[in-house]
Amino acid sequence: MKNTLFIFIFVLVSRQLSFAQDTIVEEVYAEEEPITFASTRIISGHSVETIAKGITDFRIEHRFGDIGGTNGGVQNMFGFDMLSDMRIALEYGVTDKLMIGFGRCKGTGAPYRSLLDGFVKYRALTQKKNKMPVSLAVIGGSTFTYMTASSDISQVNSFPKTAHRFSYFTQVNVARHFGDKVSIALMPTYVHRNYVASDDMNELFSLGGAFRVKLTSRFALIGEYYYAFSNGSLRPSDIRVDGSAGYKNSMGIALEWFTFGHNFTINFTNAAGLGETQFIPYTFQSWSEGQFRFGFSVSRKFSND
Repeated sequence: MKNTLFIFIFVLVSRQLSFAQDTIVEEVYAEEEPITFASTRIISGHSVETIAKGITDFRIEHRFGDIGGTNGGVQNMFGFDMLSDMRIALEYGVTDKLMIGFGRCKGTGAPYRSLLDGFVKYRALTQKKNKMPVSLAVIGGSTFTYMTASSDISQVNSFPKTAHRFSYFTQVNVARHFGDKVSIALMPTYVHRNYVASDDMNELFSLGGAFRVKLTSRFALIGEYYYAFSNGSLRPSDIRVDGSAGYKNSMGIALEWFTFGHNFTINFTNAAGLGETQFIPYTFQSWSEGQFRFGFSVSRKFSND
């Protein structure tokens, strides 16, 4: 409850400061074509967007518990009594096309908690009328858990070596907008985990897809889905190895409220974790069983000038 109160206070304060920042950030997005996505994130994963040189983006992402299913319902206030994950991060524009970011997640505990993450994103192509049909960005990142190791050596979080605490991902993000209202994106993503359970695999490939539909000058509807492949085949992720592990594909839908100063997203997704090394390999919840959750993210841009 304290975390939630802090976040809403942050939104109110940042809104008062946004008038001084509007001109600065408006210049960031003043390109030949409309923006493809309004934020560096879609719902759980990255978008093709980067922030401009010298701009710092402060992000807070929050996920609650299951709305329905065995862990949801009225006894848990439809998930509001339970915190699935929370991330606080800073991102910085090194150049107009290169950005870096660092964050800390609580972690879902399935199987990790206490996560530090970092990434580098480079926007190689920008869609421009009669010049370039798509935008393209390349992202690489890593996650490290500093949770206390389990004394049970059969558990994946026993961490026999320090290297076993690391996971990595790389992504090619291709997006295109159609007119000034509709955007789509494809996000082929490769995840490598240094240490996994015996019924899992170290390498995992996933193909993400997303859309954005602009509703008004300030609101948009966005959606995102990641399909995880198995052993190089087209089998779905819930039979990733032998059909018994119960892995699911991450899917989410959200309403986005954006200004030139900050971005606020209200989302519903079955993914409990935040970040590609978490929601791609460790989503176990099913939409069909009511195992999706309410969440939101807030980002606020500041100029160093």
